[in-house]
Parts: sequence; structure tokens; C-alpha cells
Amino acid sequence: MKRKKTKKIFVGSVAVGGGAPVSVQSMTNTDTRDVKATVSQIKRLEKAGCDIARVAVPDDEASETLREIVKKVNIPVVADIHFDYRLAVKSIDSGAACIRINPGNIGNIKRLEKIIYKAAEADIPIRVGVNSGSLEKDILKKYGHPTAEALVESALRNIDLIEKMNFKNIKVSIKSSDVITSIEAYRNLSKKVRYPLHIGITEAGTAFSGTVKASVGLGILLNEGIGDTMRVSLSADPVKEVFAGFKILKSLGLRSRGPELISCPTCARQQADVIQIAQRIEKKISGFKSQFKVAVMGCEVNGPGEAKEADIGLAGSKKYGVIFKKGKIVKKVSKKDMFEAFFEEVKKLETN
Repeated sequence: MKRKKTKKIFVGSVAVGGGAPVSVQSMTNTDTRDVKATVSQIKRLEKAGCDIARVAVPDDEASETLREIVKKVNIPVVADIHFDYRLAVKSIDSGAACIRINPGNIGNIKRLEKIIYKAAEADIPIRVGVNSGSLEKDILKKYGHPTAEALVESALRNIDLIEKMNFKNIKVSIKSSDVITSIEAYRNLSKKVRYPLHIGITEAGTAFSGTVKASVGLGILLNEGIGDTMRVSLSADPVKEVFAGFKILKSLGLRSRGPELISCPTCARQQADVIQIAQRIEKKISGFKSQFKVAVMGCEVNGPGEAKEADIGLAGSKKYGVIFKKGKIVKKVSKKDMFEAFFEEVKKLETN
């Protein structure tokens, strides 16, 4: 698919826009003032493949502990700031690779200027973040509620404020919890600016429902070439956001990280507990980095045939489990041992 050509910026060492791979982000849910807990969570995000981590900076103490956090992790850290411009300035001094602000709630132009000056001095980007819940009062009054048009108008107003300060190291997000509103807003904005876009569906929901909403919304945008960096916002462990992000990108052929699992939807022919085996395998390979295809199929009749493109697969039969590679049966194992035997074969693909 052809992606929209946008300006390339850098968040730390990670290129965003300008044809760079779509980066996957997440945000910590630890207390940023707790260095140990926040570093530990970012390390888990790193292991899952996260490209950029964002942390909330609600007060002076958090802006100070940010300095220690940045030193102890290996991926760029974005400081999320609301209302207090001083926290943004302090976070830049503490080593933030990017500052996320809504310029409209910073207070006044002079305060915004101080953030922009500091960001320019440090040569880091500003993410202009507009959400449906943070629209300016006059814009909300004009449109009646947070419409796609309202989000775009707010974003353009805030971008204009920053551009007038001769600062163009910008990326933009305009998120809504409504999928259709988000899609329409990003489509509209992508026609009006060349800055890289951070896409997401805000407040998407729990691990299951949120992933569904994000997959629909982000999948449509990405398939239209819109989006340079993304977050799947879930009420769940942030690591699950990263896994979901890469699954979305992989399904569209935009990025590949780790194995792909395919499994049959099950029917009366199944001779193995496909659901249980597939869930166990998915959990076991979640941290793998090698790219290969794993299949879990319910019966020996259709399994190897339907999943013949899989690098390795397991199918059930009445008496044993069948392990196959590229559609050819390579081993038969007892049912009680088939999961362990199968996983041993899967592990070989990761180490090789």
C-alpha cells in the first residue's frame, strides 16, 4: 500500500514519518515518581518490541525522576504534560526525547514560547496532542460536540501557534474514543498537513474490546496510508498494547516482528483442544523475535493441508498428535506429550 509522504522527524533515535517504518508506542501506567517500577515496566515494553515509551509528568518530582528513568532504559521516552509549562521545560532538561502537549491548555503564548524555545535548544520534537475531551471552549461551542471537524480545527490552530514561533519539529495526534470520528478527523488532517501523524483511538477500552476498536480504526487508516506512529490504548498491561500494535501492522504487511500464529476455528471434527493449545502456544511465543508461521489445527484430515504454508504445525488425531512442517508430517507423538513435543520443535525455529 502507498503511504502518505510526511516530514521525517526523530524521537531519540527512532525516525517517525518520511517513509520510516510505522513505530509502535505505549504509555506506562506506573507512578513516574517510582523510578524502579517505571524502569521495570519500560524494560518489559522494550522486550515486547516497543519503539517509544511515554510517561506522565504530573509534578516537579516526576520531572526530576524522569532524569533517572531516561538513563536506565534503551528506548526514547516522551514526557506527557498538561497545563504546567514548567514541567515541560524541566522534562526537557531531564532528557525527554519528545514533549507531548496540548498547546491550548498551557495557559498563554509566553508560556508556550518557553517550551518551544527549550525544545528547539534541545533539538527534540513536540507532539501536538488534541483529544475530544480537551477541545477549546469556543471550538466546542461552535460545533456542539467533539466532531471530526472540531478536532481538526483545534489541531490546526495549535500547529499555527507553534509555526509562528518558527518551530516545525512537530508530530500531531487528534484522538477520539469514537472510531468513525477518529477516522474522519485523521483523513481530514492528513490532507492539510505534512507533519507525521500519531494515530490512535483514545480510551478504547479493555484488552479485548479496546483491541477490536483500535484494530478497526487504525487498520482502516493505515490501509489508506495514514499514520506514522501509533498506540493501541487499552485498559490493560501496556505490554498488551505493544503486542496488539505489531499484530495490526503485521496483518497489513507493514511490519513483522515475531512468529505468526494461525489456528482453526474448531468444529465437530477436531481431535485436539485447539483453543487451549493455541492459547498456550501464543503465550509461549509472545516474546520470540524470529519470523515464522505456527499452525494449530484440530484434525489430521485437514490440518496439514489447510496450513501447508506454516513453517510448523500441530494437528490432532484420535490417537496421537501430528507435527508437520510445510504441510509434510514429520512426527507423530502421544496426545499427552504432544504440546511439549510441539513446543520443543517451535523453539528450534526461534534459536535458529
